[in-house]
Amino acid sequence: MLLFGVLALLLVDYMQLIIPELYRMVINGIDQGFVNIDGQIFTFDMTFVLDKICRPMLLVIVAMIIGRFLWRVCFFGSGIKLETDLRGRMFDRCKDLSQQYYQINKVGNLMSYFTNDLETVQDCFGMGIMMFFDAAMLGALAIGKMAKMNLMLTLLCMIPMVFLLICSLVVGKYMTEKWDKRQAAFSSLSDFAQEKFAGIAVVKAFVKESRELLEFRKLSKNNENTNVDYTKLSVLLHVCLTLFIESVICVIIGYGGYLVWSNEFDAGKLVEFIGYFNAIIWPVMAVSELIGMHAQGKASLDRISQLLDATPDVFDKANVENIESIRGDIEFRNLTFAYPSDDGRDIPVLSDVSFTINAGENVGLIGRTGSGKTTVVDLILRTYNVPDGTVFIDDKDINTIPIKSVRAAAAYVPQDNFLFSDTIENNIAFATDDGDHDAVEFAAKMADVHDNISEFPEKYQSVLGERGVTVSGGQKQRISIARALMKNAPILILDDSVSAVDVKTEKVILQNLRDMRAGKTTILIAHRISTVEQMDKIIFIDNGKVIAVGTHESLYATCSDYRNLVDLQKLDDAESSSKKEVASNV
Repeated sequence: MLLFGVLALLLVDYMQLIIPELYRMVINGIDQGFVNIDGQIFTFDMTFVLDKICRPMLLVIVAMIIGRFLWRVCFFGSGIKLETDLRGRMFDRCKDLSQQYYQINKVGNLMSYFTNDLETVQDCFGMGIMMFFDAAMLGALAIGKMAKMNLMLTLLCMIPMVFLLICSLVVGKYMTEKWDKRQAAFSSLSDFAQEKFAGIAVVKAFVKESRELLEFRKLSKNNENTNVDYTKLSVLLHVCLTLFIESVICVIIGYGGYLVWSNEFDAGKLVEFIGYFNAIIWPVMAVSELIGMHAQGKASLDRISQLLDATPDVFDKANVENIESIRGDIEFRNLTFAYPSDDGRDIPVLSDVSFTINAGENVGLIGRTGSGKTTVVDLILRTYNVPDGTVFIDDKDINTIPIKSVRAAAAYVPQDNFLFSDTIENNIAFATDDGDHDAVEFAAKMADVHDNISEFPEKYQSVLGERGVTVSGGQKQRISIARALMKNAPILILDDSVSAVDVKTEKVILQNLRDMRAGKTTILIAHRISTVEQMDKIIFIDNGKVIAVGTHESLYATCSDYRNLVDLQKLDDAESSSKKEVASNV
């Protein structure tokens, strides 16, 4: 497409340079009454005008219209194809990047890659390539015709153009830096806006609208200043362009007028020469535009390249082997783990952790806040890298199993339940490719959310707001549980997923899980003892260490820390019950 576009552009440029020749014939015909064409004299009459001027002009116009249509399709079409391809590669890279990358790079900044930066690169590829070839071909053809008419006048015209080119190169270097700062300022503004929109409820609850507005104004002012700095350089380049072009017009009129006076030129040739110079004004302007465009495109492409060149922190090793199915046996062997950090000071969050979960067991993970419970399940899901020989699934080192196979065998309900802005049915059916309504409804019943959904006007076709803001916290949790149950995976992990429901609803959900998932592994992280006391096994974690493993009764009898935790929760529950009773009596 690009090569075909270059050919169409060459046709347009060639035809465009025929027009000054037609102007020359018109001027000389009016001035002298005849026209000299290659030594042959023609009387300037209506027949000559129609045959030698009007008809060729119509052909030139038609050819230019067709050529311009073709090169626009070719160049701009190629630019759009490039943008589409880049966007697909960027999104593909984003889905492969690890969770750690998104903890460092904010969503607003990434979105600016997909909008401003990608559009800039597309403009540079489509418009930039067109401008480059147009400037090169049109400029070369026009300068060649000018030099053929009068070499000295052409050289005098080119002197200011050389100074303009040097000026453009110097200014372009600084424009690259300014554009990079401009894009960074826009990213910061986008980050801030996206974060505040997502947390608008918190801003309003704490009555901090004014403070956030002031902070937004600071970022907006910084964005304005960086744009103004870039615009100043752009305008300076444009002023230099205008100055040098006007100076060339003065040279042509002065020296060209002298040539006419000395009979080396006639009036028609001077007009023809000016027409050729007008044709190279666009190439000169294109050069300056290309310098600015190159500055923008290089800065934007560097930012996009940072994303495309980013490597996933968690990936399959060379010795992975595909397995047909996973039963659900899980074992930790003397695992010590620290979250990766940039400063190299990796502080362990799990120390010498060892336990075994047999396939089909219902296991509870309990411990104080920050004890490392979520980290344990993150490692089971290979969210982070684990040392070889420390985590096993079905007696196989987890590092020898493809990450896709591990995650396909597990259904996960995280602490921060995320729901898409889609129908409830599509949210629940997200885990499978089969959107069977009966299966969706059954999963909702097992999560004890079917009755709530049935009360909505559109029932399962109700569209949720962004991140599920249109449902309560408890409903969001239960819809997330239903989504996980739809997967029917060998391993189910629920990370504090019933904390927002009442005790009665919690008991219903847990009983449904036991009935529905008999023979499959279920791991439930909780803070309430009542949530896990009926589990087959409880793993008690504190300060990143496994303190004890066993049933509720055995742990209460043998582990003093667990017993203290149970007794404290019983006291809290008793105190809460007495307060409620006093309040009801009042």
